[in-house]
Amino acid sequence: MEESGLPLVTVILTSYNQEKYIEEALTSVFYQTYPYIQLIVVDNASTDNTLALIERFRVTSPAFQLIKNNVNAGLCRAFNQGLSLAHGKYVIDLSGDDILISGRIEDQVSAFEELSEEYAVVFSNATYVDAAGRNVRNHYPVDKSGKSLQSVPSGDVYKNILERYFICTPTMMMRTAILNQLGGYDENLLFEDFDFWIRSSVKFKYFYLDEILMKKRILPVSLSSLVYKKGSGMLASYYAVCNKAYDLNRDQKEFDLLAARIRTFIRKCLYAQEFELAIRFRRLLNYIENPGWKTEVIVFLCRLHLPINFIYRFYIKNVKKAFTPEGFSF
Repeated sequence: MEESGLPLVTVILTSYNQEKYIEEALTSVFYQTYPYIQLIVVDNASTDNTLALIERFRVTSPAFQLIKNNVNAGLCRAFNQGLSLAHGKYVIDLSGDDILISGRIEDQVSAFEELSEEYAVVFSNATYVDAAGRNVRNHYPVDKSGKSLQSVPSGDVYKNILERYFICTPTMMMRTAILNQLGGYDENLLFEDFDFWIRSSVKFKYFYLDEILMKKRILPVSLSSLVYKKGSGMLASYYAVCNKAYDLNRDQKEFDLLAARIRTFIRKCLYAQEFELAIRFRRLLNYIENPGWKTEVIVFLCRLHLPINFIYRFYIKNVKKAFTPEGFSF
């Protein structure tokens, strides 16, 4: 696969009930300008027509590996199943409803090959599209030449990751050796991105490639929408990652940034009625600094077990949505 000196790239496509979009996602892999691709598809026990469409696609397309799960193993476990079969120097994690721009792999490989091995990830800009494939907006606003209008962190981005969400997850190309070194995704969590960013960026660098190389689908039902659903487990996963960050932090600035992030999760716990989890977050925050009166008020409200989740979900759906852009996880 590397006869021309070009490295193999593994695309791990995980699918679950994405019959409307799966063929477009698969087609975007085979329409890449880059020739050396290993495609591994993991169907995570879809209950609609997704698997049948994948199998039909195999009849007329180049060969690819297909893993068919009988039960939904979760996103992180499904990806790790694919990772165990990956032979590529680099890996892309692709959802069954997203779309690769045709030159994406070629451009990211070209960038990666110029970087030292201390770089774990090359990421880029993306366009968000709706269910019908219509462009909604770009992850980073761009000028007339398609270049980002804002400065995007690159290099040592650990502090930036502690501070805020800024990477469009599906734009990442990852170094396979580093993924394996980290043990892949944490299968105890409901999501992969925040945890992977924390564990990898504290040791390795990230490179931002200023191009739009991905179409990310925005759908009404998404994993990020579960943050405010009581008992979803999303906030518990964030709590686990914050504990990891606490152990990995290297200086006071990083602890300050983590403290600010924990405060946002305490507020989210109130809205999601994850009251006991809010108290655990508060305990972790107290190891870093005095929570302060504002946070203590929120924790006090949690102790009262106020039933505000339905009110906040109504606000998110009917008020906040009208005034804020979509696409951000947290």
